[in-house]
Amino acid sequence: MMLVIPFGKKHLKDAVSSVLKLVLLKAEKKTTARIGSYVYHTLFIDGITYLCATDNPLDVTLPTAFLDEVSKNYSENPLMLQEPFPPSNAIIADFQHVLGKCMMKYNQNQGEFMISALKSQVTDVKNSMSQNIDKMLKREEKLNILIDRTDNLQVATKAFQKTTTKTSKKMWWRNYKIIIIICSIFIIIIIILLSTNVIPI
Repeated sequence: MMLVIPFGKKHLKDAVSSVLKLVLLKAEKKTTARIGSYVYHTLFIDGITYLCATDNPLDVTLPTAFLDEVSKNYSENPLMLQEPFPPSNAIIADFQHVLGKCMMKYNQNQGEFMISALKSQVTDVKNSMSQNIDKMLKREEKLNILIDRTDNLQVATKAFQKTTTKTSKKMWWRNYKIIIIICSIFIIIIIILLSTNVIPI
């Protein structure tokens, strides 16, 4: 069942038809469509499509709140509990009175709702910016840690290279000394053997 509720100014039947087709195609709880100079908002609950139109394309909060309240009032109507679908003329007449009050409330207090919506949007933007700043700070902190680790790794690599170079030089000198000592001992042995005539000249 569909309950069409105009919000603000009168809208055309073909526009409503197009919006309802869109609701059926999307099969979503909430739908927004701009047709001509109006923005149509729908709310689909328990087989009922609630629809309102507004000439303010920037305001989503006010029509959404209006549809939520209308759907709540309609579903909580005491006459709805007494009669099965489709609703009788008594329910429709009673609900028209409730609907009129809702429309007056939201149209008269539109400025307050707009201010509230703007405050809510500003708060959302502020929270989003704070979250983005926190993320950036965390990324910067991680980047600084990574840079520090890279620097430490470079320092450690240079220290290792220096240590390796010193060690290799020490090893080279040690081997060189051993070779000289072995050669000297060998020469001394030959000289001794020659002098004692063990090796004939």
